[in-house]
Amino acid sequence: MRWIMTETFLNVLEHAGLFALIISITVNVLVSIIGVLPSVFITAANLLFFGLYNGLIVSIIGEGLGAIVSFVLYRKGLKSWRFKDFQHPVMFKLNDLEGYKAFWIILSLRILPFVPSGVITLGSAFSKVSLSLFAIASTLGKIPSLIIEAGAIYGFMQVELRWKIVIIISMIFFLIYWIKNKRVS
Repeated sequence: MRWIMTETFLNVLEHAGLFALIISITVNVLVSIIGVLPSVFITAANLLFFGLYNGLIVSIIGEGLGAIVSFVLYRKGLKSWRFKDFQHPVMFKLNDLEGYKAFWIILSLRILPFVPSGVITLGSAFSKVSLSLFAIASTLGKIPSLIIEAGAIYGFMQVELRWKIVIIISMIFFLIYWIKNKRVS
């Protein structure tokens, strides 16, 4: 499914001409706002279209801007929502998070490539962290994560088709095994 999304997005970029950069960043921002869609297909298309280094830079810019725009929108939405009606201890802890402690937590969570970005952004919007502190911590944290993601994607693109099939089938079997054992536990 992700490969189809990557191919489709790559076709859009190829037909966009000079607007490819703007389209890529805009789609990244939209995916960030939605908060649950993976951005790996955008990263893959950026690497294929712009090349390894330029694609990585475009992905960093897109994800950084996406997180910032999402943070602002989430925070505005949360202000209209009555926070006191949501009595969960985690939300109370997030509400008090600010300053350097918030910076290091956001940075640490962003470095991990498989922590959903939307969750980090929403949690940060609940906190007292400033927009500038969030923007710096979030963007700096995304850089190592995107390097790891780009390396994995780029490495996968270099593998012959038959090995890609073996890797995908192995991953499917591993996932099935993991799900079955998770249910037993």
